[in-house]
Amino acid sequence: MDPVGPSSRLDAALAAIDAANAEDPATVAHAELVSGWVQRLDHDATEAQLLAARACHLRRFTMPRASYPEGRAGYLRWRAEAKKRHAAEVAAILTDAGYDTATVERVQAIIRKEGLGHDAQVQAHEDALCLTFLETQLDETTASTGDEKMVEVLVKTLAKMSEQAIGAAAALPLSEAGAALLAEAVARHGSDPHGAKGTGG
Repeated sequence: MDPVGPSSRLDAALAAIDAANAEDPATVAHAELVSGWVQRLDHDATEAQLLAARACHLRRFTMPRASYPEGRAGYLRWRAEAKKRHAAEVAAILTDAGYDTATVERVQAIIRKEGLGHDAQVQAHEDALCLTFLETQLDETTASTGDEKMVEVLVKTLAKMSEQAIGAAAALPLSEAGAALLAEAVARHGSDPHGAKGTGG
């Protein structure tokens, strides 16, 4: 898996992923933002990283969170099954585009976040997901959770992010309220490093 260069195969695969997501324009837009963050965080991003970023929530609209039970157990089950489905569906797309088994398996591993905290490419993927959440969904989510709960979630999210990504988060053009919540979470960062539910997706 060489660093990304001109690649008609890559273009075809990305277009196929976008086509699979076309029923939900929000998913396409989200995937494009995640891809952009991966490239900003890792200037040597490989094709596997870019493919994983674009397919991070592949056809997630077919598995709405509301179709699973409320509460933490339901959330974890939904997230685990969504990752499995994303990995399986992206494998079919990449195989059709002509990618070899090793590349397909690498993309799947990144999507499943295998090695998070130890694998630099997986870390960049998680960072990109978290940053995309912060810049697009922080205020909306806060409206449903309340400020204190949102700060708790942000603390757990920060524990999964690299220092590079936390620095990028501090520079995001957030709303005044959102920036205040993030600043409070950064101040508390490290007090609950093993929290299981963050925002990466």
